[in-house]
Amino acid sequence: MKLTTRSHYSVKALLDLSLQPNYGPTSVKAIALRQDLPAPYLEKLLIEMRRSGLVKSVRGSQGGYQLAYQPSQISLGQILEAVGETIEPLPGYQPDIEQGSDWVTFSLWKRLHEKLKEALYKITLADLYYDARSWQASLGEATTFVV
Repeated sequence: MKLTTRSHYSVKALLDLSLQPNYGPTSVKAIALRQDLPAPYLEKLLIEMRRSGLVKSVRGSQGGYQLAYQPSQISLGQILEAVGETIEPLPGYQPDIEQGSDWVTFSLWKRLHEKLKEALYKITLADLYYDARSWQASLGEATTFVV
């Protein structure tokens, strides 16, 4: 599994949305400014996440994007999946049936993949939020938040 800029920006954007009062809508421009992300690219990612049902778009002058669910109901695995990131190791790979060591390593990677996938679907936006707040508190920082 490879974590890309695409997945990093997607997680940052949804974590930012989770910090909005009452999870209200916020504009792409506001998220981009707070998180130092390119707005056009962020817009594309949010559209993909809207299509997958993780966020909702709200029209109007006070509109923008907002979470479709509580942060505790959105996992990292769902976010990665929504923006087309593959979680599969060695997609399409078939071990050589004549090589015992090939089967052993393939089996190992498959087991590690299952554990990683399990972890990605257990870690939620709420977990990330509390981790970040704990880190900030340990540094004595104020509650302003940039991922």
